Amino acid sequence: MTSTQLLIGGRWTAARTSEIEEVRSPYDGSVVGEVPVAGLDDVELALQAAERGAATWRRTPAHERMRILLRAAELADERTAQIAATISAENGKTITEATVEAGRSGDLIRLSAFEGTQLYGDTLPLDANKGTGFDKIGFTVRQPVGIVVAITPFNYPSLLVLHKIGPALAAGNAVVLKPARNTPLTALALAACFVDAGLPEGVLSVLTGPGGALGDTLVADPRVRKVSFTGSTGIGERIAARAGVKKLSLELGASCPVVIMPDADLELASSAVAVGGFANAGQVCISVQRVIAHPAINDDFLDALVPKVEAIRTGDPSSADTTMGAVISTAEAERIQESITAAAKAGARVLTGGERDGAVVAPTVVADVDPSSPFSQDELFGPAVAVSKAEDWESAIAQANGTAFGLAAGIFTADVAGAVRAIREIDAGNVHINWTPLWRADLMPYGGLKGSGIGKEGPRWAVAEMTEEKTVVLHGRPW
Repeated sequence: MTSTQLLIGGRWTAARTSEIEEVRSPYDGSVVGEVPVAGLDDVELALQAAERGAATWRRTPAHERMRILLRAAELADERTAQIAATISAENGKTITEATVEAGRSGDLIRLSAFEGTQLYGDTLPLDANKGTGFDKIGFTVRQPVGIVVAITPFNYPSLLVLHKIGPALAAGNAVVLKPARNTPLTALALAACFVDAGLPEGVLSVLTGPGGALGDTLVADPRVRKVSFTGSTGIGERIAARAGVKKLSLELGASCPVVIMPDADLELASSAVAVGGFANAGQVCISVQRVIAHPAINDDFLDALVPKVEAIRTGDPSSADTTMGAVISTAEAERIQESITAAAKAGARVLTGGERDGAVVAPTVVADVDPSSPFSQDELFGPAVAVSKAEDWESAIAQANGTAFGLAAGIFTADVAGAVRAIREIDAGNVHINWTPLWRADLMPYGGLKGSGIGKEGPRWAVAEMTEEKTVVLHGRPW
């Protein structure tokens, strides 16, 4: 069992509340660690430390920041097995998936470190403005925003932490991280990599404990100039209402569609959906939730998909033989099962799955789903795929756009003209042709439209959003 402390401004310390809580495996309920329960006094100490750290870190040359981050990346590489074991234990995902996630940590830190050194500005053609000659020079410069609050979810406790704190630190900001209450141990293990790499005091804090009280206080504080949040649309709206005048990046909910047209490669499509709908037990913002199939190939697609889904092996996440682990809690598993049952009662057909054993929900395929039903409209965040029909491109695109979300979409077709139409007309932040939405390169821009959020992640875009741009005009004459 792992026992940890809070990180306040780069120093490990007990919470001022003197309270601790257990972190339990969602698979079998075993205790995998203990963490402090931070209170509002700890929030204040972290923000005070961040003020000091931000002042130091913004004056640290980019090459020196990069050196420290590259060392942190090396430590993350060296600790991959340990971090993977922690992810699997507290999150419930398979050790195979956890190892892949942990193995990307070092590279993501390195990407961030590089982008933090590339804060280019623009020269301004001021002489193009009537009345201005060659007596003035204009240009822009970027500087860190100051203090960044990062609030992260449970489903990718390594990558989604690093997609926030990596760019923020690389750009010269101080960071206060509030990780998900279910998965704090991974965040603390990653923070240790930065501390052990020589990050100056004050620059990084990690607060574990209740998200409501801590999050509300952090996002509303005027000393915080940037909030980066990944989670539900409801909590995103709450943050936006409380944050006040500051920069926000909100990566929120989704109900990602996959359109399958008559000329699609059904073997490719079914194999991709069998992966894209059930990786991490469907607890991925870009998981396949809705399949929109043309009636001509609907039955053939289902015939190809169901055996692949039934081949997914559930069980102990620590076993290399398990290909799908638990969801984050028994309560979440019950909610997912109830959603599947409600869809069946409304007339849909459960072709496979639907059963539950504790926090493990059997991989599920549900056919003949009403596109306007809650099973299609609401974010499920679990291992089930809804299949509906659409007669043509127009109706398929209408269904794809027919929810409050717009994070990502996939289209399977050999029709180039149709693919171009889908690219232009589907309202999603990421569109994949002949693959599912469940694909992300860490260096690409990532974010959604509509209720799926505002702002972009990916190191280059995150660094830009975690800096401020200033315009400078050098006047050669005082008139």
